[in-house]
Amino acid sequence: MAIEDDVLVVGGGLAGATAALAAAERDVRVRLVSHKESTLRHASGLIDVLGYTPTGEGPLADPFSALADLPEGHPYERVGAEAVRDALAFFDEIAGEAYAGAHTDANALVPTHGGTVKPTARYPTATAAGLASDDRDALLVGFATLPDFEAPLAAAHLEAAGVPFDARGVTVRFPGIERDDAKVTRYAHLLDRDEPVETAAGESTARAALVETVRSRLEGESRVGFPAILGDDSADAVRADLADRLGVDVFEVPMGPPSLPGLRLEDLLFDALSDAGVRVTTGVPVVDYETGADGAGSSGPARIDRVTVDRNGSEVPHSADQYILATGGLVGKGVQSDRERVSEPVFDCHVPHPADRYDWFVDDVFGDQPYARFGLPVDRDLRPLDADDALEFANLRAAGAVLGGYDFAAEKSGSGVSLATGYVAGRRAAEGCR
Repeated sequence: MAIEDDVLVVGGGLAGATAALAAAERDVRVRLVSHKESTLRHASGLIDVLGYTPTGEGPLADPFSALADLPEGHPYERVGAEAVRDALAFFDEIAGEAYAGAHTDANALVPTHGGTVKPTARYPTATAAGLASDDRDALLVGFATLPDFEAPLAAAHLEAAGVPFDARGVTVRFPGIERDDAKVTRYAHLLDRDEPVETAAGESTARAALVETVRSRLEGESRVGFPAILGDDSADAVRADLADRLGVDVFEVPMGPPSLPGLRLEDLLFDALSDAGVRVTTGVPVVDYETGADGAGSSGPARIDRVTVDRNGSEVPHSADQYILATGGLVGKGVQSDRERVSEPVFDCHVPHPADRYDWFVDDVFGDQPYARFGLPVDRDLRPLDADDALEFANLRAAGAVLGGYDFAAEKSGSGVSLATGYVAGRRAAEGCR
């Protein structure tokens, strides 16, 4: 079977998209295939590098100062600090004015919907006016039909955390929405289109009615934070219009899933993939693969010759010279477990784990959970290793949450690892093409 692509990426999240873009930059043929919708739509849209050390120290002001002390096998230890910087610079080029934070190595402190403050390296410009380091007083506005964001409670949590400003929260009705099961995209589209709505004072438009509702709640604050629902296709224009009418800075507070900032990031990345000429196919799980011996002889690691995807019940083969696995971790089903073992389902790569499943976790739900670090061990070229530390395959690399050796939730390092390892895997795969 003739080789169709130089690099084939399995997985369409942040790691997979970054890997495909990094490979395509080297002028090779790249294909990306993914099974399900990207997990980006469930993400905050923030790009964290390292918020806390593996031992719990933090929040870190300078994430790069801690990279050198990470344990052997951590994804950042595998690729090196310079690669993390290069990956961030690569992301900055892709994101353009949609993201801020490139001016400094320091983490920004971004308030989230629960009133916690998250250390992050890059953040949507929509959140920039809401940074916790800003000492201007802030009004947080929540909506009665959107219970995921309790503005008074979030403001109280920020005050308790010791932010250098007065935070106050109010809950109001969102004009034009009466039901509490409306999708976040419904809020966004009302504002995008500035649709007509009925108010107690008569007919108005969504933006004008929202401005009137919020203006009466202001008590001298110079910035107002809303849940991240301020438009989708025209988010920048919506935010600017509200700020102009209110006469204050307006910012968005990152929300839980489904996340509009995550959807915007997904759109940004997939637009970039299209512009780069990457062929993208979604909704096609990889169901099989075939290998052949490496050119060095049968004693060397096997090479993946092709993968087979299931496209609406039909098995379709795809062949490439190099492959990248970026299918996610336990949450994204890129790593799976049953009562007997932990496994990687696409290529059956080795996932180190204790033989006794009761050693996979500790009783303290907030404790240091061993399962949180389950994933593939890799060499410094991000090639997966078997139980004997030998290469699983000669032409496979792995990136993102499928990697082991780190706890992305505790470290606040998930998107940073995806970005850095995706970037390195894509570059190395392109360089390895024959």
